[in-house]
Amino acid sequence: MRKKILSIVVPTYNEEENVEYAYREIRKMLAAIPVYDYEIIFVDNYSSDRSREIIKKITRKDNKVTAIFLSRNFTSEYSSHAAMKQAIGDILTIVDCDLQDHPSVIPKFIKQWEKGNLIVVGIRNIINDTFLMKTVRKTFYIILKKLANIDMPLNAGTFCLIDRKVLDVIIALPERNRFFRGLRAWTGFKTAYIEYERRKRKFGKTKNSLLDYIRDAQRGILGFSFVPLDIMTTFGFISVIISFLFLLGYLFIVIFFGNPLRAQIPLMLAIVFFGGIQMLSISIVGKYIQIIFEEVKGRPPYVIENILNDHRTKKLIKIYK
Repeated sequence: MRKKILSIVVPTYNEEENVEYAYREIRKMLAAIPVYDYEIIFVDNYSSDRSREIIKKITRKDNKVTAIFLSRNFTSEYSSHAAMKQAIGDILTIVDCDLQDHPSVIPKFIKQWEKGNLIVVGIRNIINDTFLMKTVRKTFYIILKKLANIDMPLNAGTFCLIDRKVLDVIIALPERNRFFRGLRAWTGFKTAYIEYERRKRKFGKTKNSLLDYIRDAQRGILGFSFVPLDIMTTFGFISVIISFLFLLGYLFIVIFFGNPLRAQIPLMLAIVFFGGIQMLSISIVGKYIQIIFEEVKGRPPYVIENILNDHRTKKLIKIYK
């Protein structure tokens, strides 16, 4: 009976200080679960530092390490997707190269999977980060949980373990506006949660800007909720009723009392206020149209420049032999 295979996806972008460190820590974790075979997939999102060079050295000394090099930066969401499509494992986990989500938690994930949970999600009960980033993340998760049409847990990132059945469902989905955390919850399979402490970076600085987190939030909210449209529709309907009542009241005053109101300032404020609401509404609708436009174009979400130690191709050759 063959060993079950654990696929470990490690997205990288300008992480030359962390690549070798991440590899060593992952191998240390794997030594604690010898009953499982493994593959490690480094997927590099067009790094401009020595990350690729270091990954190539690792692939030469360890044939269980696959390297995927993308042709340009396609964001971490799509680089992870590229690695997931390449994976051959029975179970898969995603570990950021900075190891703030440390691989030592993975054996706990596996224990829950062995109990029959097809998805095991890491919940960050302690986050060692700046006050600003803690606040941004907390606000995002609260808003997403309130707005999303599926149940997504608070403080849950991409760090998780998923069964092959779940992985096959996710990679088969045709959409290009992908939000892995939402897709993972959307599949609906039996899920367990493991709390852990999110560590500080040991080397280097984060490559994600506040704008990247905002874009991530947009993908999550617009991809899994129509509430923004519902809010604008409701607000528009209420505004029409209030405006109509105001008009009737104003006509009543003019008919019975003349025109005693100097309405220039209220009118200007009303124009500015409702003009802003209209711009916001158009922007929200425009974002949904943008998603539709991207889907209709049908371009691939990423382009692979090169693959080293291609386990998937080797597996397919064995099958067809």
